[in-house]
Amino acid sequence: MKGKIVVITGASSGIGKALAEKFAAEGSNLVIAARQADKLNELKSSLEKFKVKVHSVVCDVSKEEQCKHLMSEAVQQFSTIDVLINNAGISMRAVFNDLDLDVIRKVMDVNFWGAIYCTKFAMPYLLKSKGSVVGISSIAGKKGLPGRTGYSSSKFALEGFLETLRTENLKKGLHVLVACPGFTSSNIRQTALGSDGKAQGESPRDESSMMSSEEVAARIYKAVVQRKRDLVMTTNGKLTVWLNKFFPGMMDGVVFKHMSKEPDSPF
Repeated sequence: MKGKIVVITGASSGIGKALAEKFAAEGSNLVIAARQADKLNELKSSLEKFKVKVHSVVCDVSKEEQCKHLMSEAVQQFSTIDVLINNAGISMRAVFNDLDLDVIRKVMDVNFWGAIYCTKFAMPYLLKSKGSVVGISSIAGKKGLPGRTGYSSSKFALEGFLETLRTENLKKGLHVLVACPGFTSSNIRQTALGSDGKAQGESPRDESSMMSSEEVAARIYKAVVQRKRDLVMTTNGKLTVWLNKFFPGMMDGVVFKHMSKEPDSPF
């Protein structure tokens, strides 16, 4: 990855920030994007120690024109794009019957449409470079999680898009990776939307027992280098995917029981 041009959305915190640090440490030049300019600038300054080129762009991926501008800035700065990591994401936590439909719209706009927009405008350059498109999905994109209707829907949609994109470009050298972390220590649960569309403000889970963002980033980096198609990162995640193929009814009950044990579970 040394000298490659890597675009990362949602780069200001969590997995996105860890990815920026990992790719920079390996010698990649970066275009980092997020909504908060102050956090982007802070990250950009911290990456200077790696002696790579870093360009930051304020971007709300739910806005088509801003995604187009992001890729335009990347090409203007570096002439090409080698890797696009669609990392920007938002979660939610509420029972479908109780939530405002705008919650699902917001989650889909970021998690699904954000990846669609960014990939669309990066595609001409990725095809030319025979580069990589990475989508940060979730085990929630493999098995529907109760209390996460909007989130699971967005990740299922993302995976369907990426699988189709991979097949369409099978003979063109485009690499497509679907990366599925398990529960990861990041700020995604603090910013998850409740039934009224407001951030819940605190995590309902013990973050200390989760995989770190840095470990997730290291595994994604390796998968990009090896041009893998799928990456499921935790033992529980792999077990969930495997069991759901053969015993989906049983897994409905297992998942319901597991998720209902969350503090202040919405169901």
